[in-house]
Amino acid sequence: MNIVKLQKQAIELLKNLIETQSFSGEESGTAKLLENWFIAHKIPFNRHLNNVWAKNAFFDETKPTLLLNSHHDTVKPNSGYTRNPFEAAVEDGKLYGLGSNDAGGCLVSLLATFTWFYEAEDLNYNIIFAGTAEEEINGRNGISSLLPILSQIDVAIVGEPTLMQLAISEKGLVVFDAIVKGTPSHAAHPNNDNAIYKAARAVQWFENFSLKKVSESLGEVKLTVTQINAGSEHNVVPARVHLVLDVRVNDCYTNAEIEQILKDQAPVDEINARSLRLNSSSIPKDHDLVKAGVSQGMKTYGSPTLSDQAMLKCPSLKLGPGDSTRSHSANEYIYVKEIEEGIDKYIKLLKKVLNNAKT
Repeated sequence: MNIVKLQKQAIELLKNLIETQSFSGEESGTAKLLENWFIAHKIPFNRHLNNVWAKNAFFDETKPTLLLNSHHDTVKPNSGYTRNPFEAAVEDGKLYGLGSNDAGGCLVSLLATFTWFYEAEDLNYNIIFAGTAEEEINGRNGISSLLPILSQIDVAIVGEPTLMQLAISEKGLVVFDAIVKGTPSHAAHPNNDNAIYKAARAVQWFENFSLKKVSESLGEVKLTVTQINAGSEHNVVPARVHLVLDVRVNDCYTNAEIEQILKDQAPVDEINARSLRLNSSSIPKDHDLVKAGVSQGMKTYGSPTLSDQAMLKCPSLKLGPGDSTRSHSANEYIYVKEIEEGIDKYIKLLKKVLNNAKT
């Protein structure tokens, strides 16, 4: 198969994806575009809700399986846009448009890579490509709904913009609701049990809070108070204060462990996790995928941002063209060259791992 032709087709697909609205939960149009790719390349495919996936031609249940995954949903464009977010325009080597960088470039690059290997025989791994929905909202109709349907996944590459460097670990996320209670009263009277003052001390405790285990690639667990809500009248001391905490969990702790630590130690009356499903993820440094990437000059690092890796139960690597700092920005773009190089690097990486002399 001609790689230059694949690169051109992938870029054209990305342009079509950009020009098709696909907010999280509304991805039916872009799912259809993925279907059209498979039809054009005569590759059998499946669809569940707005998730589209396919297996390589010589899929063998006795072999381990590699998942190539990225998402085709987007956030809504922010107010800073000066361009039409749904117009795919190329200027000075940049392809502009909503979802171009996060994560359209990764999606089409992985899809092209899967297509390259689709008919290859005697691979060390089976390959499944999955273009999934609702990543931006961690929705239950995205990859988490698809995983029970797929075969056993042994390792995964998740396509997110990493400048084609190897994100070998990713922080998990737990959002907590905490309640500080006090004695309600008229503001004119003495009150030694003011919930707001107690909450202020709790906020300071959270600011100074730290955990002992520090990850080599992800650093410390990061806890941030992001919301405070209390009171309704200027002359009434409220009975309670509601705090929201954003906790980014390294690979030294499970989300359940973090929840228990905060329940035991935090100076609040109640604290509860909204969900424990978004765990940290990682892949061993000595995994063949990592070693193959390093041999090509790629660097390893730990990613602070969340992706569909959080839903996977297997070792996973985050890797893709584009730059994470452009994600969710106004006038989002990706360099056309980044996509071309991304496809080339994905294929070279997998050739080493799949060990197929015929590719």
